[in-house]
Amino acid sequence: MSRLTSTATCTAHSAIVEQTGQVVPQPLLAQRVSWLTGLARDLTADLVAARWSAAGLDALACGVGLDGRVLPAKGWMALRRLGWGVSPAAGVHMCDRVARCVQEQVARTMRLALHRRAVVAAIVATWPRDPGRRTDAEWDALQAVLPDGAGAAEIRNRTRQVRAYRDAHDGQLPADLTELEGPPACAAQIVLAAADRQLATLERTGERSARLRVKLPLTASPASARDWAWHVLPIALPPTVPAEAKLCTPTLRVAKGRVRVDLPFQTPIGFAPATGHVIGCGFDWELSALLTGTVGRLTADGRVVSDGRPLVYDASGVSAKLHRLRAEREHLAAKRECQERLLAGLASTDARFAALSAAYEVIDREHERVCARIRNLNKALAWSAARWAVDQALASGATVIYLENLATLEARGRRGRANARLSGQVRGQIVEAVRHLAAKSAIAVVTVAARGTSKYCPRCGDGTSVLRHCPAPDRLAERGWAWAWCPACGLSCDRDWAAAERILARGLLGQQATRTDRTTGTRSIAAVVEGNVARARRPRKATRAARRARRTRTDLHPRPAARDRAKNRPTPKRPTRASKTSSRVPDRRTVPAPLPSRGGQRPAGQAPQTTRPAGRTGLARDPHHRTGFHRVAATPVLPLGQYADGPPRPRLPDLPEILR
Repeated sequence: MSRLTSTATCTAHSAIVEQTGQVVPQPLLAQRVSWLTGLARDLTADLVAARWSAAGLDALACGVGLDGRVLPAKGWMALRRLGWGVSPAAGVHMCDRVARCVQEQVARTMRLALHRRAVVAAIVATWPRDPGRRTDAEWDALQAVLPDGAGAAEIRNRTRQVRAYRDAHDGQLPADLTELEGPPACAAQIVLAAADRQLATLERTGERSARLRVKLPLTASPASARDWAWHVLPIALPPTVPAEAKLCTPTLRVAKGRVRVDLPFQTPIGFAPATGHVIGCGFDWELSALLTGTVGRLTADGRVVSDGRPLVYDASGVSAKLHRLRAEREHLAAKRECQERLLAGLASTDARFAALSAAYEVIDREHERVCARIRNLNKALAWSAARWAVDQALASGATVIYLENLATLEARGRRGRANARLSGQVRGQIVEAVRHLAAKSAIAVVTVAARGTSKYCPRCGDGTSVLRHCPAPDRLAERGWAWAWCPACGLSCDRDWAAAERILARGLLGQQATRTDRTTGTRSIAAVVEGNVARARRPRKATRAARRARRTRTDLHPRPAARDRAKNRPTPKRPTRASKTSSRVPDRRTVPAPLPSRGGQRPAGQAPQTTRPAGRTGLARDPHHRTGFHRVAATPVLPLGQYADGPPRPRLPDLPEILR
């Protein structure tokens, strides 16, 4: 058994001064917490700015202190061994535990800068001839020197940053990260994880409640120990924190006038092995939607057999909404920059300065609102897609999920534009969410190489049969992207479905080459093992009519007896309606009525649909298979029976997690 660390954001609405019993309301509590977080932010920014140089980053990267000992993993201990001390302003008193929290935040900031420094150094060392489009040889050279965990979006953004620096400095490339960018901004927060009982304690008082005891300043500039007092903050735990979870020391911050408590907690989870998997799920990043997957089984003779059912998470509606929000964000940013230039050319005594400043503040607030909306929608979409993918793995009895490695995913042409559009949907967040949710169910998540998954045929499996991409199955002679056709074996299916089958085959056949990163714990398969994927339909259970026909040895579909066509009586008159309705009034409701099990009105948003979109199989939009969005169509999570020659799949009562 191991432990999974998660974070729940709670709110402290009030506090009690421990010595006097005074009740501190929320506005006063937020003010006192802001004094503490502001003090920590100022000290963190000063120390980062003082050490923001190539020599400072080299001292932290070497991993050895001034006394020759190896730097510990804890950030504040590493900085003290390097001699990076913290000194408050004159006349300000604080305990040593606050200095610990400041040093811990500085260490985390500088260690993140070391990763960015390694990415920039790799890009500069392998600078391509055309930064907008690297060749295969240039990509191979870059991948050889990149640090672990560098994705395609990060490579693209850092390449643009280096190119902008080169254009501004007459073709000269930056020598270090410190030349490329200034010291990073520091958040107004206090990391209490670096402190001990002399600054903060945490105690769980119930299944849904906890109590945080922390020492806060009573003034903005505390001059002595008398200006600090112990405060007891009651915290209501959200339902996502289970009763058996272990609570860890939180981080305090102030957001929108409220005290936010970022509370980490650890839950026990089972161990997911890296090898030995028989049933797995493979998912591909789709062009028009978001995810396309398939379920397969590794047979005893080393073949991969798929159940022949595509799993599709179609978020094209949400993607279009994100595209419109990003366009609005860029428009507001352009207007804000224009007003900044106008304000720079006006004096503060000018009569137009006040009106222009007010307009600038309005546009700036609107820009922040749109950015927050995009972030929230990206986060919600990422967790919804991850929950759906893990539910599909649970329903199929899979023990592993295979995804494309984002570090090797870089497309060109029309797919490149689609990937740039989907980059706003934070594929990295989806991968992290899938890892987090899969760990709770002891399901392994492994990334495989992305190159060539959409190019070659999964049925041939030799890595040489190139697929032809066309717009539709009835337009094989035209060039397109949505449909794949193999001239060698005749395979005709959705392009991303074929890619998902190849991802699954690479994972199941190459699972012996799985490598686990010691730092992050992520698993990946760098070796490419090719193999064909066969599609097996599930045997259907005989119907009652078929069993009766087999038992009585009769025809399953007998021909009906001939009718007597003799006209020996008049045709009876049809009954007429009591009241004739107009032909313009429909006989059925245009909006579905509420379900019998639910009372009240239909939920807001788009009406549930049971029709399948054109070109999609297995998609459903109904209240029983909701994904959290009204404009998302996803394959329903259904536990199916036995397929191929494998064991039967789990039934619905054995999988209560998929209903959450």
